Amino acid sequence: MNAAVTEPASQPIDPMALLPCHRRLVLTGFMGAGKTTVGRLLAARLGWEFLDLDALIEARAGMPVPSIFSAHGEAHFRRLESQALVSALGRNHIVLALGGGAPEVLTNRLLLEQTPGTATVFLDAPFSVLFDRCMIQALNPEIPDSSGRASEVTDTAVSFSDRTPSTLLGQARPIFADPAAAEARFRTRQPIYRRLARHTIQTADLSSDQAVAAILAQLAPAPPPVRL
Repeated sequence: MNAAVTEPASQPIDPMALLPCHRRLVLTGFMGAGKTTVGRLLAARLGWEFLDLDALIEARAGMPVPSIFSAHGEAHFRRLESQALVSALGRNHIVLALGGGAPEVLTNRLLLEQTPGTATVFLDAPFSVLFDRCMIQALNPEIPDSSGRASEVTDTAVSFSDRTPSTLLGQARPIFADPAAAEARFRTRQPIYRRLARHTIQTADLSSDQAVAAILAQLAPAPPPVRL
């Protein structure tokens, strides 16, 4: 495997030398891609701030994302999301993890494409891999999910007799309550992620540290040509 991919993520680097043209790195991808896990490690490597867009929305709205959806609907949530994205893109030296549906909104895509010094990275993996990752997290709720938070599935939310793997996953990740519909949405979003991102990292066989190293390897400026 390429040495750049196996490099330890704790090794300090000089972000100004490695990323002279970037002030913001944005991670996109479907649920379970590891945007928050990888984003936190990447920000630590760069000495930058890490920001999860859904967490920012929750802080501004004063309620969790599922409650916003249930109380006000998706259209209202998407407006809050675009407003939070404007705020996030006004910061320098940040690694920003998007929600899986954010790139579906044209306003959000235009903001990401037209904000100078911003590079978007697509963390890609097959649907089966993403589904399995989310299932493992749902079955082990003490493990933080991709947003960095523990699963909200509790004994009071799901009765013992209903704690099947599929039920637990649907509670922790409502989008996966109907796996066929989730896969259809995954396939709809894939080309959007690809068009938006400047860089794509295949993460199915990478650890989080390896994914960080792969991102940094792709973002590094090309060496000057050798003059003979």
